[in-house]
Order: sequence, then structure tokens, then C-alpha cells
Amino acid sequence: MDEPAAPAGEGGLVRVRLDVSYDGTDFNGWAKQPGLRTVQGLLEDALAKQPPGRSVPHSVVVAGRTDAGVHATGQVVHVDVVPLEPGEGRVPVDEHGVPDLARMAHRWNRILPPDVRVLGARVVPSAFDARFSALRRHYRYQVSDAPWGVDPLRRRDTLAWNRPLDVAALNAAAEELLGLHDYAAYCKPREGATTVRELQRFEWERVDEHLVVAHVTADAFCHSMVRSLVGTLLMVGDGRRARTWPGELLAAGTRTTAVAPPHGLTLTGVDYPPDEELATRAAQTRAVRTHP
Repeated sequence: MDEPAAPAGEGGLVRVRLDVSYDGTDFNGWAKQPGLRTVQGLLEDALAKQPPGRSVPHSVVVAGRTDAGVHATGQVVHVDVVPLEPGEGRVPVDEHGVPDLARMAHRWNRILPPDVRVLGARVVPSAFDARFSALRRHYRYQVSDAPWGVDPLRRRDTLAWNRPLDVAALNAAAEELLGLHDYAAYCKPREGATTVRELQRFEWERVDEHLVVAHVTADAFCHSMVRSLVGTLLMVGDGRRARTWPGELLAAGTRTTAVAPPHGLTLTGVDYPPDEELATRAAQTRAVRTHP
């Protein structure tokens, strides 16, 4: 569920931000699905067992829903809680009516399996929305172009590519994709959803002899966008396609079929504006954009 929960302040609710990390290998993605192991499902189960207040009446809201197999080191979630009154319950509460959130995070991590962790928690203003208030999201995609595959210790978060990659060619092609565009060529279509995005950073670097990393930042991403961008450029990087090919796909709106596998992708961070700009940013994000 990716719709915002009821605003904090409505019915006396308090909004709490959680920073979350997970290894997506053994999850069926972020979003809760009946009978399947998901990050949202396990996190909401931990919150229900140890609520940071009297109760948690709504689903959590996440900055970016990740697909099955995709990881996160900087995922952001918000949840609304019914606060406790002073003296209610067995633990002291602060002025917001919530217990010590560092202690609560420790309790949640005792409930959660080791492949998902709550890194921190804090009370945030009612205007904070993990999804709609975000200014930009940062992803990393890791690729090994070693002839023998990928280091066994990195096999869960790094793609094995059996062809040498030219980083200069990758960056030349990536530069043509930056800016505000309709990325229909790089998005799995969803009815009623816009594919207009602002790609703010797309850079490749060789960080080790056989390890190449893509850094991708945008104000938002449509479904499968990062993996489609990466998969298409890998064919440029290994010499099978011209450097101009990704830009030509973008201009034509021709859907690429080169989608990189999920396990090389990690959500590394989400940026938000100052508190006084949260409501304005959320309103801007909710407005459906068109390409100028």
C-alpha cells in the first residue's frame, strides 16, 4: 500500500519517521502481499507487536517501493501512531506521547529477521510524507565485468557481466539521458501514471579492477526505470550498441527490453526539504506532470 496514511494531527495522531535497511534477496519486494514474505509485512508486524504509542492504526508509507530482489540501505518510512497519555502504560513517554524511539528500534530489531533493520526513528512534523515530500531518491547499481563472474561475497548485490565495460562510453551515453523528460521508453507502463521524471544524476565509475558502479538520482522513478536505464547502457558499455542508442530510445519513446536484474540495485538514500517546505513539496509531487 503506497498511499499516505492519515495526516498527523488528525485524531491526535503523531507521525514517526523510520530509516530502514534490508537485503532484498529473500523478499517478494517491499509491498505487502497476502501469503508472501515482504519488507512491509514484516515491519508492520513488528510495529503491531511493539507500537511506539497506544496503537498504529494505519499502514506505513514508504519513500520508494522496491521490487523483489532489490536492496535498500537508506529507505524511509513514516507511520502514524496514537500517542499515550502521561503515566499510561509501563514506559515513560515524551511530550509527543511516544516512548523512547531508540529503545523501540531495538525492540523492533529483536522481532525482525536479520535481513531487515530499523536504523533509526524519530518524531517528524505532520506535513512530512515519506513518499510525497521527497525531493530526490538515490540508487546504486553494481556490476562485475570480471571474466570469472562476481566475487562470491558480493553475489547478492552485484551483477555478473561477462563482457568488459567501457566506463567512458557508459558516461557518454548516460549524459544524453539527464534532465526532465518523458521516460516512457524506460518505464514499465502503469495505467493513469505519468512517466515524466527529472533524472538529475547518472554516472558510472570503476571502483575496483572488475567492479563498476552506476549512481542514479532522480526526483522520482517510475516502475523499473533504474533497471531499464542500467540494462540499456550496459549494452553500450560492452560495445554491442552505439553511444547514441539510449538517447534515441528516449526520444522515440520506444520501450527498451534491456532490463537489468534486480539484485544489483540498492536504494541508498532519500532527500527531503526543510520542515517548513514539506507541505509545499508534497503538493507539488501529487500534481500530475507533463513534459513541457
